[in-house]
Amino acid sequence: MAYVTSKKMLLDAQAGHYAVGAFNAENMEMVKAIIRAAEELHAPVMIQTTGGTLKYGTPETYAAIVKSEAERASVPVCLHLDHGPSYETAVRCIVAGYSSVMMDGSKLPFEDNIKVSKQVADLAAAVGIPCEAELGKVGGKEDDTVSDGKDIYTDPQEAKEFAERTGISSLAVGIGTSHGFYKGIPVLDVNRLSEIRAVVEVPLVLHGASGLTDDQVRECVKRGICKVNFATELRNAYSRAVADYFKKDPDVVDPKKYGEAAMEAVKALVKARMKVCGCDGKA
Repeated sequence: MAYVTSKKMLLDAQAGHYAVGAFNAENMEMVKAIIRAAEELHAPVMIQTTGGTLKYGTPETYAAIVKSEAERASVPVCLHLDHGPSYETAVRCIVAGYSSVMMDGSKLPFEDNIKVSKQVADLAAAVGIPCEAELGKVGGKEDDTVSDGKDIYTDPQEAKEFAERTGISSLAVGIGTSHGFYKGIPVLDVNRLSEIRAVVEVPLVLHGASGLTDDQVRECVKRGICKVNFATELRNAYSRAVADYFKKDPDVVDPKKYGEAAMEAVKALVKARMKVCGCDGKA
């Protein structure tokens, strides 16, 4: 259909009481698998790259891959910078052609987070691109950064002030989720999420959803989440599929063969998560 920004996607999700699935991709195969899943379910989709992924490739490379695939897709596709570590990274992604960016200043003091998030939001708005930011912390590990586990929950009144002063398009909140797989059963503060939703007008984002149960994701969407991020479980599905292929055919030398197997595994997982988010049929 088109290579688009995330603005209409998330506003439509907010109005329709569902969430857009946002899936992290590491290579061309994962991009193709995510878009195939979206087409089969007729769902809008966001593809994301983290700062760590951009050390592996480049913004220019990922923008070229996603744009090329999106031009042939039958659904709207957005490319988003996930957990942007700096203003400079956001600038580079915007110049490369990303259609959505995030500035993650959540580890900074409140006023410093506002300052850098507003800088990125103002730049993004000037070129017609939405900006996500984060207040509170998501635990666990995101690429090379480990949370200290302190002060991780988002305060509703601070969230209201933060969104109004920065002019961001969407807000990622901390309610007890964690990056990576969970070692135990996560306990989410869903009542806090409802309190945040009541005072914050922009769409809300849930990070660290890999490993959450379907019912937990649905409850968060019910309480106002409009975008749900999935990363670790996609990497796991891709890697396990490649490992399984080599067990069946240890002499394989054609990367396309195990690449196809990995794409099928990622596609199946993405479809399942889209259905949980409720974005299937919403393109």
